[in-house]
Amino acid sequence: MTTATGTDRAQARQDLSTTTYDLLVIGGGILGTSVTWMAAQAGLRVAMVDAGDFAGATSSASSKLVHGGLRYLQTGNVKLVAENHRERRALAADIAPHLVKPLTFLVPIYKGGPHGAAKLGAGVFLYSALSVFGDGMGKVITPHQALAKVPALRTEGLRAAAVYGDHQMNDSRVAVMTVRAAVDAGATVLNHAEVIGLRRTSGTVTGAELRDRLDGTEFGVNARLVLNATGPWVDHLRRMEDPEAAPSIRLSKGAHLVLRRHEPWKAALTTPIDKYRVSFAIPWEDHLLLGTTDEAYEGDPGAVRPTEADIAQILDEAGHSVRDGQLRREDITYAFAGLRVLPGGPGQVTAAKRETVLTRGTGGMLSVAGGKWTTYRHIGKYVLDILAHLPGRPLGDDLADILPAVPLPGLASPDAVALRLWTDRDPGTRMDPLVARHLATHYGSIAFELARLIRDDPALGERIHPGGPDIWAQAVYARDHEWAATVDDVVRRRTTLTVRGLDTEEIRTRIATLLGTA
Repeated sequence: MTTATGTDRAQARQDLSTTTYDLLVIGGGILGTSVTWMAAQAGLRVAMVDAGDFAGATSSASSKLVHGGLRYLQTGNVKLVAENHRERRALAADIAPHLVKPLTFLVPIYKGGPHGAAKLGAGVFLYSALSVFGDGMGKVITPHQALAKVPALRTEGLRAAAVYGDHQMNDSRVAVMTVRAAVDAGATVLNHAEVIGLRRTSGTVTGAELRDRLDGTEFGVNARLVLNATGPWVDHLRRMEDPEAAPSIRLSKGAHLVLRRHEPWKAALTTPIDKYRVSFAIPWEDHLLLGTTDEAYEGDPGAVRPTEADIAQILDEAGHSVRDGQLRREDITYAFAGLRVLPGGPGQVTAAKRETVLTRGTGGMLSVAGGKWTTYRHIGKYVLDILAHLPGRPLGDDLADILPAVPLPGLASPDAVALRLWTDRDPGTRMDPLVARHLATHYGSIAFELARLIRDDPALGERIHPGGPDIWAQAVYARDHEWAATVDDVVRRRTTLTVRGLDTEEIRTRIATLLGTA
């Protein structure tokens, strides 16, 4: 197994520069990690590199949902919803039940709103039928019943609420676990490694020149086939292959807010803003996640940020169904934005199809963009199947069958893991129930590896910040086993410190010292 943390980065660079891979995947987001995982399962020698951290951009800026897509029924795309439900059920039951959890959603129905009770009732019933009623039966409930589930629900003009079931997750943790699964299957990975050029053999792209962003080391990678899965940067890399390459995508910015939650919510809200757009208010990581926006973006993908206008819009739209007391600006702990990669073409981005875009360049490099977390395994298999059948068969006959449902590392019941952690007979590793639950739902059975770290060094069981459940063992584990190389890797994507607003300067300095970057 080739890792790339600490001193192992040098070993990873050595492996990358001395091995000829069947497949080099550039980009470690939703698509890149999935294809890498599937390719490694299928027996290919595969490498994956990313200029930043794994899932460091759009793929960790999602709405944290694993869902069928209720709004797709509005456009009559029943087949897509059914496909999404199949993948959602697979993730929740077989692939990552330790990371993906069920969540009830309410669609509040207000006087004068864009949809009536009869239409929404029929919609959520069809939605639940397409999931074979695996999450119960969609129905309409009274305002009183809705208020019992969401205490901050605005009741003025509330006629009823439609109820349906979906799932949610922490996208950063799912990404890290997918990278780990790929590495366990034989992949070589390296983050913070920027492509500065493409290698060619007789005009065909056969690798890449890279620069390690952490120390400036430059090296190259050879591969029989190169896959460009760089998300919002996909056309940038296509122009490295062919300066005349026409744009293949357009970008839409989606912003979100995280707020402190004043009381427990038993359900999330999906609030219709008009006939097509909705606003989410989702209980997540003991906080409230609000969003999202959907507007065309033409700037530098690396500079995307939530603006004051985004914040005002999100709060205003959430206010359609959430009381003002839960929407105070002083309760915002974090704001983030990502970029949806959409097919190029005319029209508003809100109407653009959310589909995967595939192109093959003049040098034979395949570029892929788009995708969503719910169907990321399915898309990975789809792309790999295309790679296997490209003209000229650059992968030859080396492609073995992909196993149908390989679980992500840590597969276990979160309830069972949490119970064992906080009832441990060893006082030195017995955990506070909140910490135990946090580790169980972010690591599954891997939480026991963190418990062993604490057994060896009890100080690692201390909370990083008293206001949250993250502990120092997570930072050490992130450094040694999860490719965390920068402070942001740890506070934003290996723990929940940033989203909770707890990544103080003192904590960031201590983590930098831990990483050896201070």
